Amino acid sequence: MTNHPAAKRVAAHLNRRLLAWYDRHGRDLPWRLHPARRRKGQLPDPYRVWLSEILLQQTSVATVSRHFDRLVQRWPTVLDLAAAEEPEVLSAWAGLGYYSRARNLLQCARLIARDFDGEFPAETSRLLPLPGIGTYTAAAIAAIAFDRPAVVVDGNIERVLARLFAVHTVLPDAKPRIRALAAELTPDQRPGDWCQALMDLGALICIPKSPRCVSCPLADDCAAKRAGIAELLPRRRRAKPRQQRRGVLYVGRREDGAWLLERRPGQGLFAGLLAWPGTGWDGTVSGPPSIGNWQEAGRVRHILTHLELDLRVYFAELALDVVPVRGFFVHADEFDISALPVLMRKALAVSRNWRPRQDSNL
Repeated sequence: MTNHPAAKRVAAHLNRRLLAWYDRHGRDLPWRLHPARRRKGQLPDPYRVWLSEILLQQTSVATVSRHFDRLVQRWPTVLDLAAAEEPEVLSAWAGLGYYSRARNLLQCARLIARDFDGEFPAETSRLLPLPGIGTYTAAAIAAIAFDRPAVVVDGNIERVLARLFAVHTVLPDAKPRIRALAAELTPDQRPGDWCQALMDLGALICIPKSPRCVSCPLADDCAAKRAGIAELLPRRRRAKPRQQRRGVLYVGRREDGAWLLERRPGQGLFAGLLAWPGTGWDGTVSGPPSIGNWQEAGRVRHILTHLELDLRVYFAELALDVVPVRGFFVHADEFDISALPVLMRKALAVSRNWRPRQDSNL
């Protein structure tokens, strides 16, 4: 496609077919305003759009759907979120991963409250400097929340356009070409619905493996389908293997039921979060966090984007008068398992299933 009257006619044709499909089959998501409600004059809430887009960064729709309503109930507006303390935001974020997003979320909310009187800007140029908002997120907020014709390209849209126009260039080298195609296709009318329609088409129909071309509203126009290569596109470079790391986690419980925890450093894995004291897996080398009859309870394996962790879990019942060399005790009444990252919950589950050996005095 080029910026030519014929190309514009093709774009208008694709837009009509896709938006008609979206009006009937678009996903019902907690943060989304259905097209029927928009036609009645209801406007999207920019706060909910922004929150959903930050949550969806490297996290599945299914996972975000489980957490979104809970977060909105706790902080109904950006001003409510701006008034929160970082530890409570990190705690509420548990289970969503990539915790730097939670810090950026809070920093951004505070800037919106301080510099924009609690109102999100509609222009991508004013959204981009805000913490946690990159090119895609700024465009998505501008389009979905404010119906601006911003160019939105996520993984689903990338896949749909690579197939629709048979883009053979390997990703990420193909990104400029795909973005140019998205720019030509983005309509002035209903740009927010348009980008969400492409996202839904990629999530429901134009899926990575075995695309459901028979149900696709754009199948007649799809170059990859005509060539029989839809499943082969987009082409990607082979991913680098994950680093393998091994180490230890220490799960300690005092006789009165208190748990021995530590707060992770401000940089690195699980930065700033509550965790079981550990060694080795994050580059630290040290022994147990306190005197105790530490015994191996099992192992946990946990996969992150670039890391695969294989950790031994040690458990001990600790005396009331023990003084830890690392960490601090959290009383049983104040212990909230949901505040722990998933890896730490796995370690707790292993320790709770553990039974002492016959020669143990526990």
